[in-house]
Amino acid sequence: MLFSILGFSMTPDVSRTDLTNLSTNVAESIQRVLFSVRTYLGMDVAFVSEFTGPERVFRNVDSARPDSPIKRGGVIPMAEGYCQKVVDGRLPELIPNTSLIAAARVIPETTSIPIGAHLSVPIRLKEGRIFGTFCCFSYHPNPQLSQRDLELMKTFAQLVARQIDGEISRDALRFEKIERIREAVANGDPRIVYQPICRLSDGKVTGVESLSRFASEPRRGPDVWFQEAADAGLAESLELIAIRKAIVASSVLPKDLTLSVNVSPAVAIAGRLGEALDGIDPARLVVEVTEHEMIPDYQVLIDALAPLRSRGVKIAIDDAGAGYSSLRHVLMLRPDIIKFDISITRGVDSDPMRRAMAAALAEFARHTGTKIVAEGIETAEELAVLRALGVEKGQGYFFGKPMEPQNIAATAAMAAA
Repeated sequence: MLFSILGFSMTPDVSRTDLTNLSTNVAESIQRVLFSVRTYLGMDVAFVSEFTGPERVFRNVDSARPDSPIKRGGVIPMAEGYCQKVVDGRLPELIPNTSLIAAARVIPETTSIPIGAHLSVPIRLKEGRIFGTFCCFSYHPNPQLSQRDLELMKTFAQLVARQIDGEISRDALRFEKIERIREAVANGDPRIVYQPICRLSDGKVTGVESLSRFASEPRRGPDVWFQEAADAGLAESLELIAIRKAIVASSVLPKDLTLSVNVSPAVAIAGRLGEALDGIDPARLVVEVTEHEMIPDYQVLIDALAPLRSRGVKIAIDDAGAGYSSLRHVLMLRPDIIKFDISITRGVDSDPMRRAMAAALAEFARHTGTKIVAEGIETAEELAVLRALGVEKGQGYFFGKPMEPQNIAATAAMAAA
């Protein structure tokens, strides 16, 4: 398919049970639990291990000294060590002195580490599956360890299990979102439509904005689909697919029309935008930077947009006036075009506050040599006020709803006639 050929694939792959990347909050919480248990019981090392088929992985480790024989991320065969034997009942969960347990004495780690005392309990998830074990040991025997200490370990193991269950539920939800988005893309979504951008003085179509539409189930707006893609770690891939489709489909548009594509700051910074924009005269392109996320470092974004500008691509700030961030975008990014948010345009003919805001932005544009496009024009009265304020271009249902590219071509021809 198109997106696969271009390399804008639906990644990443995810497993329903892979917990290699526990969320920061959960990983830190488990680490605190390990430290608390280890120090309370006077042990040297505490850890959480995960059973992964023939191996076990040490997910979290807390040690009294830096040269711990157990390292976070370490992998050893299941047959080695104590954990599997404890789960199978071949070793007791509580061993105050390993030298007194014949089955423990023959385990190589008992001598090589060494292990003098050992506590281990299974981490049992709500589905009944054993995730792994919650363990701690000391290098020397600890005859003071008691059944009460074992019960404490079991309580904390249950706490860890609840946290891991939460991670599994989170990953399962993310997996569902990934599969839903992959299926939508495989079915041809997003479909690209174009809304005409017109000169307010005579209604002539001078450009279009590409917009995404989704026909897949569940039926919902494009903003919801893109937010779900962001939640699933697919925001960049889906956005690049939509941009590339808009470029390809624009080949049937009149060559004198500009093409505006929406780009999030994150995708602009990521580095693959230039590749997605290939195949069209850069002088026809307008990159609309969306407002929907914070920009932690404007200089990074400015540097990322610089190669596009050097090619002749125009930069626009989308939804200006919708919030503080959009106005900050204007000041920091110094765009070629400012697009009024629909919240300013709607009712500008009857609301003095909206009219004052539109007038202020229009005056700002005149002083800075910036072009203005008003979004959401629906009535002749709104058009008249915006035209009187000196707004040059606009879009909205008054001029035309988003439509297929061939219909744009016909609309442009009628406007020119």
